[in-house]
Amino acid sequence: MKKNERISAYLETLGAKPHLALDPHYQGFFTCFNRGEYYEAHDVLEQLWLRTKDLNRDFFQGLIQIAGAFVHLQKQFLRPAHAKDGQRLRPAVRLFQLGLRNIEAYGPLHLELDVAALANLCRHHAAEIQASGFTRNPWHPENLPQIVLHNSGS
Repeated sequence: MKKNERISAYLETLGAKPHLALDPHYQGFFTCFNRGEYYEAHDVLEQLWLRTKDLNRDFFQGLIQIAGAFVHLQKQFLRPAHAKDGQRLRPAVRLFQLGLRNIEAYGPLHLELDVAALANLCRHHAAEIQASGFTRNPWHPENLPQIVLHNSGS
């Protein structure tokens, strides 16, 4: 099975609520993200990003980068003493910074996402990591960050 077929099948299992204005891949990104399935969120949205040629391309790329930052935090949390996974805080901060550059121009609200709130979440996590000298990971599985879409009716 090809990757795009695998992702499409996975999307069906997420039970995204039909929303004519939003692509199922976009909706699926938030479902995965909010479950702490950051790698899957990245994969789901990547399928949309690869076929997007309009002004939303950078926005989707930024969301993918932010999910990637959380992949790093999650792996570092799970295996802090591991040679590779223990060194993931700096790459996480870099991805937060890249993601912020790609989404901030779309704020404060874009495609029903509170861009300003997501940007604040990313800034907060990056600042906390940097303030600790790249020794403290703010991510914890008992307090997963949640990103909520706001139905604007448009």
